Amino acid sequence: MARIDVVMPQMGESIAEGTMSRWLKQVGDSVKRDEPLFEISTDKVDAEIPSPAAGILVEILVADGQTVPVQEIVARLETDASVAATAALTAPVARGTSDAVVSPATAASDAPAKPAAVAPSAGAASASSNGPAAGSFEDRIRTKSSPLVRKIAAEHGIALAGMQGSGVAGRVTKKDILQALESGVAPAAAATPQPSMYAPGGFGFDPPVVRAWPGDVVEPMSKIRRLTAGHMVYSKQTSAHVTTFFEVDLTKVARLRQRMRGDFEAQYGEKLTFLPFITQAVVQALRKFPVLNAAVRGSDIVFRKQYNIGIAVALDWGLIVPVVKQADTLSLVGITRGINDLATRARSKKLKPEDVQDATFTITNPGVFGSIMGTPVIPQPTVAILCLGAIEKRPKVVTGPDGEETIAIRTCAYFSLAFDHRIVDGSDADQFMAFLKRQLETISDSGT
Repeated sequence: MARIDVVMPQMGESIAEGTMSRWLKQVGDSVKRDEPLFEISTDKVDAEIPSPAAGILVEILVADGQTVPVQEIVARLETDASVAATAALTAPVARGTSDAVVSPATAASDAPAKPAAVAPSAGAASASSNGPAAGSFEDRIRTKSSPLVRKIAAEHGIALAGMQGSGVAGRVTKKDILQALESGVAPAAAATPQPSMYAPGGFGFDPPVVRAWPGDVVEPMSKIRRLTAGHMVYSKQTSAHVTTFFEVDLTKVARLRQRMRGDFEAQYGEKLTFLPFITQAVVQALRKFPVLNAAVRGSDIVFRKQYNIGIAVALDWGLIVPVVKQADTLSLVGITRGINDLATRARSKKLKPEDVQDATFTITNPGVFGSIMGTPVIPQPTVAILCLGAIEKRPKVVTGPDGEETIAIRTCAYFSLAFDHRIVDGSDADQFMAFLKRQLETISDSGT
């Protein structure tokens, strides 16, 4: 009998656990090698996990929605078809704890199953009462929180080692630390409100209790939605958001794209949109105004020498920002391929953790949905994000070579730049946008 264990993969160095989003195969199904077997959600990405071998899925040990440590066995495959037929009839379908086994008959019933919590190991149980031993698995997991959690803790003077988190082995998650801040654990959060003309006696605020009314539908947030919500709130609390707006005439870009696209798509097999032209111009502008390609570290400004451009991708289940690495070294063809590849893999859940890390600047394009302008939230720890409005034809006053003014039809869009006023002054942001506008409006016939 050739039985193969399928484990929860480690999707990045700092990731210690994964949540089982859903099984793509059921017990008794045949599976090909590298065929998607299940979906997981981590602090970084949602991803489809391929089967390590061909065979029959004979055991499912982790239920949908359950979070388990990396390298824990989540399923078993049988490569011997004759053995698999018998094994699939008697194998457990999902295990919530070491003592709770759901039989195939129970799993097939109409009653909804509530996934049981993962039972801690003996070492974890001991750690919760006496504290984890230094260097133990539980101690490493607890302190190996995500970079964002460690950053929030450092900025607010919170010792992660002293916190009991809700993650595996007491690991502190982003939700834990944000709740700690809200409850007043951090000194900054516990500051006493000062009286003002609007609230002479100071102020206090208790979030309203939201109750479901008859007929309402209540759904738990997906992991990607919870992560997005936490990051958005954290960014608004961290960066001093300011937005500036420019109208950009993209007529020359539109004409150049129209001339290029037939041969371009035939030669390279890639769809040519406006975005690669804009991305290339953004990199040129970042070179000229490096404070827009920077990050804040305490009282220091870190000027990045890499130009990694995050491209926001809207998915049916949330928003993700894959990153075109070292965009300054890429041609128009290279940028096009990078953007298209990342967008395709994002929609098919094929991204790796490194694909969504280390952005130095971000572009979001809600204009594809018809939005004419927006005020996006800055992804941390960067200091700016460019928002592209709908590209459309508009009547504009155009001055000819002889100075005569006429009304002409031009292809235009509103660009908005949200920037962190802690280190980016309004003059820097506006000069950046003016340079970007000029690059796109004076683009040569051969491209840039």
